[in-house]
Amino acid sequence: MNPVEVTTAAAPALQADLSIIGLFLDAHIVVQIVMLGLVVASVWSWAIIADKLVLFARTRDETDSFEEVFWSGQSLEELYQNIGNNPVRSMAALFVAAMREWKRTVEATPKPLAGLQMRVEKVLDVALSREVDRLERRLLFLATVGATAPFIGLFGTVWGIMTSFQAIAAAKSTNLTVVAPGIAEALFATALGLLAAIPAVIFYNKFTHEVARHAQRLEGFADEFSAILSRQMDARS
Repeated sequence: MNPVEVTTAAAPALQADLSIIGLFLDAHIVVQIVMLGLVVASVWSWAIIADKLVLFARTRDETDSFEEVFWSGQSLEELYQNIGNNPVRSMAALFVAAMREWKRTVEATPKPLAGLQMRVEKVLDVALSREVDRLERRLLFLATVGATAPFIGLFGTVWGIMTSFQAIAAAKSTNLTVVAPGIAEALFATALGLLAAIPAVIFYNKFTHEVARHAQRLEGFADEFSAILSRQMDARS
């Protein structure tokens, strides 16, 4: 038979064996577990990324809307009455927490305000920490995937190379049809590791920056609002 015909006839079979599904089905059970783990990690990472993109966009909109209302000249009492009984997040949560402490103290003891400033600042700190924790939730998973997925993929790569050498030893041949499946399996595991790690690292860095920037914005508001309440305390003294 003509060598060209042999090559042509073997090509479809070789291509079928090296398809993505074929690589997975023909892989060693250890490499299959690695591949499945990386696929699950990648899917879960993208679910977290999508959720965080929506969360940060909504948080920015809520913060912008509250700041616009807060600095519009509306009285603090009126603003608190409008939003105090509704579920609030972000900057509004800091405002409601501080106003609740303020009103609780003032209604109980209209004149003696000793220690109120410190309590308000503590309440603002606690509310700020809760908001940061809410924004940072599940970011650790992205960091973990970004740090470990390449090494897990590398483990699958090493195992695939070992499979190739075992196939060479068993067949006593370095023919491409003997070597190619193990090499392709190894490279496929590496590709899955990078596919899971690269988006996780990119978006982890992006979200971490977003959290830091929003936390700085909340800290600035907390300082300004604390100063406003301090002036009102001085006026009542």
